[in-house]
Amino acid sequence: MLKGIPKILSPQLLKVLCEMGHSDRIVISDGNFPAESMGKDAIVIRCDGHNVPELLEAILEVFPLDTYTEKPVTLMEKVPGDTVETPIWDTYREIVKKYDARGEAVVGNLERFAFYEAAKTAYAIIATGESALYANIMLQKGVI
Repeated sequence: MLKGIPKILSPQLLKVLCEMGHSDRIVISDGNFPAESMGKDAIVIRCDGHNVPELLEAILEVFPLDTYTEKPVTLMEKVPGDTVETPIWDTYREIVKKYDARGEAVVGNLERFAFYEAAKTAYAIIATGESALYANIMLQKGVI
């Protein structure tokens, strides 16, 4: 056990967060995301019993967001015409505001298939049991 480290951050996840360098990206995916096929060149970490907001909060306690890019937090856009509601995005924005002085301005969107392509280049993908739709989020690491 370590002091000051959120308990939800497993040793494997902490190791990955430490290994990541400036501008590396990590995806926290919902339960529908094809983490294993997208993560063929990434480290895939299974966190099936957890939801994205609790992991996002814990990660941002120790993970600096990139200050050299305008939008170091990326959400997957809804497919045009899809009527799914995305209240989880508001939750993400509130969490990000707690950990980055730029607030929700650091949150951007990426078209669904462009998000998939970006995810293929991520350093790691965290596969969660999140049941909300369009709940995938990508973080770009900054410096301390």
